[in-house]
Amino acid sequence: MLGSHISYSPSVNPKTENPDELIATGVLASLQNFIRKCIVAVLSYGPMPKHIAFIMDGNHRYAKFRSIQEGSGHRMGFSALIASLLYCYEMGMKYITVYAFSIDNFKRDPTEVKSLMELMEEKINELLENRNVINKVNCKINFWGKLDMLSEPVRVAAEKLMASTAENKGLVFSVCMPYNSTSEIVNAVNKVCAERRDILQREDVDSVANNGVHSDISVADLDHHMYSAGCPDPDIVIRTSGETRLSNFLLWQTMFSHLQNPDPLWPEFSFKHLVWAILQYQRVHPYIEQSRNLAKKQL
Repeated sequence: MLGSHISYSPSVNPKTENPDELIATGVLASLQNFIRKCIVAVLSYGPMPKHIAFIMDGNHRYAKFRSIQEGSGHRMGFSALIASLLYCYEMGMKYITVYAFSIDNFKRDPTEVKSLMELMEEKINELLENRNVINKVNCKINFWGKLDMLSEPVRVAAEKLMASTAENKGLVFSVCMPYNSTSEIVNAVNKVCAERRDILQREDVDSVANNGVHSDISVADLDHHMYSAGCPDPDIVIRTSGETRLSNFLLWQTMFSHLQNPDPLWPEFSFKHLVWAILQYQRVHPYIEQSRNLAKKQL
């Protein structure tokens, strides 16, 4: 019931023929916005997450359960993503990260992979051409993963979108595709090793030791070379559809994240589910902070 009154409302269509319908739609939209702002104001009295990560699970099952065209589930999932992005912005969150496509997804049926690549290209180009959402939240968009594994049109579109939003200072939206955490960690280790080799080749061993460069690789070294460098670790990780697996997503960054697995499929995820997720986070926040502070003391 709550979700039906506080969903994100697009602007009213001025071409609505019936004036009474136009007025009613405008009043309802204003009421929804007012209720949503009131709820956000109440939530803000408690600790608010700065970074939420989403595993957007259930698009395929959504289409299957409703006997609709298979790609329609992913299209509705994209609409749920944009709505969630706007809700998070209204709540003052700074970082949103989503698991859009796993490296393991390339093992799926080639027809399905091709369809997903085409949908990605379409939606990225939509964001490039219609910048309403990006401008509203002054969004900086990152793509984390092995971009060279994407089809060329998708890779080029992703690189254009990153370049066009690189200077934006608002919400930081990171899309993991094609991604898995194992690949990210291996990539970070390889980069640290390459750095050390370059230093050793430029300077003799004695001068390297005197300058404080050691052969050991530290946690800080790897942090610096993760795709997520510069972003705080997620406060909350939400995987929809009731699944409890992380599926190789942000394993390095989620030691102190609150993991949640709400039942709704991703296209069904709404404002009420986001509110409930934050309330759950606020309930366990003291324990998470205590664990984080204890870990710092042990370092």
